Amino acid sequence: MTNNVADHHPGNSVAEGNHEGDFGCSMVELRNLMELRSAEAVARISDSYGGVQTVCKRLKTSPVEGLSGNPTDLEKRRQVFGQNFIPPKKAKTFLQLVWEALQDVTLIILEIAAIISLGLSFYHPPGGDNELCGQSSGGVEDEGEAQAGWIEGAAILFSVIIVVLVTAFNDWSKEKQFRGLQSRIEQEQKFTVIRKGQVIQIPVAEIVVGDIAQIKYGDLLPADGILIQGNDLKIDESSLTGESDQVKKSLDKDPMLLSGTHVMEGSGRMVVTAVGINSQTGIIFTLLGAGEGDEEKKVKKGKKTGAPENRNKAKTQDGVALEIQPLKSQEGVENEEKEKKKVKVPKKEKSVLQGKLTRLAVQIGKAGLIMSAITVIILVLYFVIDTFGVQRRPWLAECTPIYIQYFVKFFIIGVTVLVVAVPEGLPLAVTISLAYSVKKMMKDNNLVRHLDACETMGNATAICSDKTGTLTMNRMTVVQAYVGDTHYRQIPDPEAILPKVLDLIVNGVAINSAYTSKILPPEKEGGLPRQVGNKTECALLGFVLDLKQDYQAVRNEVPEEKLYKVYTFNSVRKSMSTVLKNSDNSFRMYSKGASEIILRKCTKILDKNGDPRMFKVKDRDEMVKKVIEPMACHGLRTICLAFRDFPADAEPDWDSENEILSDLTCIAVVGIEDPVRPEVPDAILKCQRAGITVRMVTGDNINTARAIATKCGILLPGEDFLCLEGKEFNRLIRNEKGEVEQEQLDKIWPKLRVLARSSPTDKHTLVKGIIDSTVGDQRQVVAVTGDGTNDGPALKKADVGFAMGIAGTDVAKEASDIILTDDNFTSIVKAVMWGRNVYDSISKFLQFQLTVNVVAVIVAFTGACITQDSPLKAVQMLWVNLIMDTFASLALATEPPSESLLLRKPYGRNKPLISRTMMKNILGHAVYQLTIIFTLLFVGEKLFDIDSGRNAPLHSPPTEHYTIVFNTFVMMQLFNEINARKIHGERNVFEAIYRNPIFCTVVLGTFAAQIIIVEFGGKPFSCSGLTLSQWFWCIFIGVGELLWGQLICTVPTSHLKFLKEAGHGITKEEIPEEELPEDVDEIDHAEMELRRGQILWFRGLNRIQTQADVSWYQPWAV
Repeated sequence: MTNNVADHHPGNSVAEGNHEGDFGCSMVELRNLMELRSAEAVARISDSYGGVQTVCKRLKTSPVEGLSGNPTDLEKRRQVFGQNFIPPKKAKTFLQLVWEALQDVTLIILEIAAIISLGLSFYHPPGGDNELCGQSSGGVEDEGEAQAGWIEGAAILFSVIIVVLVTAFNDWSKEKQFRGLQSRIEQEQKFTVIRKGQVIQIPVAEIVVGDIAQIKYGDLLPADGILIQGNDLKIDESSLTGESDQVKKSLDKDPMLLSGTHVMEGSGRMVVTAVGINSQTGIIFTLLGAGEGDEEKKVKKGKKTGAPENRNKAKTQDGVALEIQPLKSQEGVENEEKEKKKVKVPKKEKSVLQGKLTRLAVQIGKAGLIMSAITVIILVLYFVIDTFGVQRRPWLAECTPIYIQYFVKFFIIGVTVLVVAVPEGLPLAVTISLAYSVKKMMKDNNLVRHLDACETMGNATAICSDKTGTLTMNRMTVVQAYVGDTHYRQIPDPEAILPKVLDLIVNGVAINSAYTSKILPPEKEGGLPRQVGNKTECALLGFVLDLKQDYQAVRNEVPEEKLYKVYTFNSVRKSMSTVLKNSDNSFRMYSKGASEIILRKCTKILDKNGDPRMFKVKDRDEMVKKVIEPMACHGLRTICLAFRDFPADAEPDWDSENEILSDLTCIAVVGIEDPVRPEVPDAILKCQRAGITVRMVTGDNINTARAIATKCGILLPGEDFLCLEGKEFNRLIRNEKGEVEQEQLDKIWPKLRVLARSSPTDKHTLVKGIIDSTVGDQRQVVAVTGDGTNDGPALKKADVGFAMGIAGTDVAKEASDIILTDDNFTSIVKAVMWGRNVYDSISKFLQFQLTVNVVAVIVAFTGACITQDSPLKAVQMLWVNLIMDTFASLALATEPPSESLLLRKPYGRNKPLISRTMMKNILGHAVYQLTIIFTLLFVGEKLFDIDSGRNAPLHSPPTEHYTIVFNTFVMMQLFNEINARKIHGERNVFEAIYRNPIFCTVVLGTFAAQIIIVEFGGKPFSCSGLTLSQWFWCIFIGVGELLWGQLICTVPTSHLKFLKEAGHGITKEEIPEEELPEDVDEIDHAEMELRRGQILWFRGLNRIQTQADVSWYQPWAV
């Protein structure tokens, strides 16, 4: 094979740049070739092309050197074969989003009400002056109102336009942000190719046909290609075929590698044959039409693009687990059935906050509807009884239009009450808060892929973290070694080791490790050498360099093509072996791996003279006790190097792995140190204070794991915690049939802190067990970190999955909700802080908003019933309700988080959004505001010595009296906004107010706008200018809110037993099963919930819900 390669590789770099002719095969030919599979493909490659080498020749590339990287050549390839880019779906235009926002039922009702109101204001019916029609309803139709009658309808329409534009803009910016995020994820994705004989990483979009790509465990293939050389390669093609079995790839059986599939095991090189829309994934995208493109992409992000989770196909949730562990196979189908019922329910209300908001909105909507209905009924009854009962007037035909006009007026007052009752700003507050948090979390090294993960994180009760790279620095170095019966506590002197043993160590490390792992010189003068590739292998290569040897020379002598057989590392083997064929046809195999696993397979060990001697079970036990355990107790990871020679007479059966990996000779055992990140112990302490349990799940030896867990503070001295190995864990939780028993698991997980020597299946079982557990008063919310391909199922199962941005494989990133761009545990703690902050921001806004609503509804209701006219006019209400609320949501939703958020326990799923403390604040402030307003309304004219605004005569301009009522109302809201910054009963409401410039701007801006409205608002706002002393009184009463707030703080909430909470979470039992659609994709669910769910129908409820039956949200309530 190597000779073949040599034949034509010089031709590549020279001839290619100036070669103007076409390539030896067209795009269509290659596309057709890539549609074939296994034997058929092998036959076609050898018949039509004469083997893979010839394909490379025709594509003018070298299997060893790769392309020349000449820009003109690369450009030409892009023109002939296309770019490696699949164009995304066209984004919705702003107008489309406006049209979508207009579809909202309640907005439509509001528009109709406004148009009727406008029409009636311009329509003066005949017989209006007929004495007989009566003038019964006091100040309702005075002339001033009649002239400005159109203002009300216009103002309602104007408010609808504002709401629609704000919503559309929000959706548009969210879509833009999502696309930005998407493109950032795509830009960050790089792939390893060979150009000019150099191994380099290039962005996926720059890959061209003819590139030689290096593929390894955990990669997501970016283009189609044909395998040139592979070691033990297994691919998960479920994203294209829907089959969950891993497909073995080899030159003679199935060399076709397809884009969008995942490398689950092994490594190799491929020649790229199709990119972008011509690759297999691209063809599927094109068939779906670009229209579906983006949706598809999102689906691919979370679940595989294949069939949605079919009941009968063991896939995604437990599919991988079923493969890795045959123990579970009988469980397969019926378990899937149970899974569906059990798992799906909590998933559908994945976002705790949304469940609670849904409920709260329904409750408020119902209350508002009842209030507005009562208002309308009272007004109509009063009018009818007064006109036809008390005054005994007959119903005259010519009076009908006037009566209808009255009824419409009453209807509009009812609508005003309802508009006031519902918090319009809520969906806005939620969106702003989430979008703001996601943007800021970027700076804290959290790349949020699914918006609701941000807020779910605030409720986390458990974090299952990896050890390597997350809790530790992932900078591994060999610090101890056991060679030739001697335990060296530091790196031995090369002279101390016999040359033949040294030779075995160097070859065993240099050859039996991925050739992509290497040590490069430091970037900065005096810095540490850079480790590229697998960090454990880098530590071993570093050990070779410390022994003053050169591993690269060995690799140059034995290039990858000469490796006869490679058993790559995976989570089941926990070892790696490479076989070389010697010139005399005998074989030598080098092995390395976890020391207890390799030592079990050793029958000999090299003594101090470098000769093999017998290695019995008792020798092994002694070595474990004297060498391995002391190393592990220092937190070192122990790796054993071994070899085996096979005679030339008969070639062994390389597929019977157990026989091959036995009868080994131990060369050395090394202890690798991976220091704990200095900031981790502090971060874990913060988590424990915040009521979050941190568990460590690692593949390492139990002693190493225990030592690191103690250094981190996960294990505290003197506490009763469990540290288990994967085997023991499975023995404790599985029954005789090998099925997991939830009740057995429930006995273990609460005390479990360290799970060592665990497989990815164990991680998935643990996460699933904790989530499904019913122990404790509420369901646990679990966050999980993962970096390996096999962590996918656990990341997906968890409430929030964190993937490592640096060490993480593409597969892990696909399955995650948040990507940690610095792989650091402290970033998770920041995510918790942001999550809690989102939750608190929304509670703050609710506290402010509901106080406004309670007061405004009661004022409008009593005013309408007593004086048949609301003291706060419709336009004034809209100003308070729409504009102030919108800005308040902006001000309160952008409060930055503080460390104090980590000093309380998580709220959990059932804790209501509006706690009793908040309810106390809402009702307490409402009492103050109502007392003031009713005092001003009924005796204000005496206090200020002005004319009364009540029952003002016809044609009268707006009165100072009612202007003072309106102005005082606004001032009280303004100062109450400052009170709303604290929701847990804290006294200092000004704390860190300067850290939020948006808040300060909004408060001052609203104050300035209020001055303009009062002084220059005139007729449209029903305002008349006030004197300076009247202004001071209004502001003084407003400041009273702050003092009253201090008074409310003094009343202990525990004494107010009558207070109710509102906005509880939805418990599992309350969700009817038939309402859970089977194959709803959970990843999209988050986005859909945010778009449709909150924004459209919260506003839905809120403007006006004249359907007394609120049933149409039930599907959303799930």
